[in-house]
Amino acid sequence: MNEEYYKIGKIGKPHGVKGEVSFHFSDDVFDRTDAEYLMLCIDGLLVPFFMEEYRFRSDETALVKFCDIETQERAAELTGCEVFFSREMSDSDNENVSWAEIVGFMLKDIATGNDIGRIASVDDTTVNILFELEDGTLIPASDELISNININKKEIVIELPEGILDL
Repeated sequence: MNEEYYKIGKIGKPHGVKGEVSFHFSDDVFDRTDAEYLMLCIDGLLVPFFMEEYRFRSDETALVKFCDIETQERAAELTGCEVFFSREMSDSDNENVSWAEIVGFMLKDIATGNDIGRIASVDDTTVNILFELEDGTLIPASDELISNININKKEIVIELPEGILDL
């Protein structure tokens, strides 16, 4: 997938008969920036879909009406599509970055300067947030352990608890 975009959610089922869809999101990008369009992954390609309007149903779901999607049948064709957002359009900086945005970042050990691994996902379902690396290793994502986040380099420098990589 294109490195210029990051996954923010998935399109759910149509809502009503006028082409509206439910959008389940994992990033609060709507709260932080004004977006005119979202990128939907269709047959492996990112395609821009311009939004006519949207409204929130909950903290994790919005109802979205895309331009030129006028029927329930057309909306149903989008069900299951992954949704991406432009890193460039995000208002994140090295001090303020969302969990969804750091998937794909390299994790580096502050003590050795060595790469630990690439972040495949972030598990924020419990109080103790974890980075899951591509090799399956779980690393605590505590603010106290993170020394530096560099959005441009797509890396996070972390102070690992002693022996954590030996588990």
